[in-house]
Amino acid sequence: MSKIIAVTSGKGGTGKSTVCAGLGYTLAKQGHRTLLIELDFGLRCLDIMFGVEDSIKYDLGDVLNGRQDVLKAVAQVPMASNLNILCAPKTLTSVSAEQIVEICRSVKKYFEYIIIDTGAGINSHVFDIVEQANLILVVSTPDPVCIRDASLMSDEFYNRGNKSQRLIINKISKKFIGEALIANLDEIIDKVGVQLIGVIPDDFKMTIATGKGTPIPTDSSALKAFDAISKRLGGEFVPLTVKTS
Repeated sequence: MSKIIAVTSGKGGTGKSTVCAGLGYTLAKQGHRTLLIELDFGLRCLDIMFGVEDSIKYDLGDVLNGRQDVLKAVAQVPMASNLNILCAPKTLTSVSAEQIVEICRSVKKYFEYIIIDTGAGINSHVFDIVEQANLILVVSTPDPVCIRDASLMSDEFYNRGNKSQRLIINKISKKFIGEALIANLDEIIDKVGVQLIGVIPDDFKMTIATGKGTPIPTDSSALKAFDAISKRLGGEFVPLTVKTS
């Protein structure tokens, strides 16, 4: 049975799509058949991150409008043979939670992991879609506004009965921790109120790779963090190590 994971955040700018890309990439490299479904309608970016911008023929909009079968709209990523993406349409398209659930149901036998890159923001549309996931990954940065929004979003998930939540703290660097914005990681965890599953350092090598659509360098500190989180998703015990710059 495939595992459906929703990656979400309370506001834009947390690097949610980069988290989806990093997790999808490392899960695929570990041998897991993985599908990324992008729901940022009008703001798609996964095709650029994986260097397939010019080869995407169909997207989620074609599936929702009945113009194409979902499996034919899925694009395989050359840099990771087990990784596939279903890109968001470039224009705004209406979608319901039921439609996303049906899409996941129709393809789950082909993939071990289905990662849903939700739109950012605290609204009923996101909550309805995320409710269908087996696990919710809440992404926050050390920024106090992001932390508060992540806490509000997580509280609403709990109110709706979604207790399978984990926190990913993204874009960590020494300039945030222990200085002006936040005292330590524990402060973020306590304020959001969600168990931590991983910390992603702010990594220029990762930024360059996703911006150019090239494979993430093996010496990337962010890649190592994503690899560890992916193993935790599979039940492995991997110690949490954080190296900031």
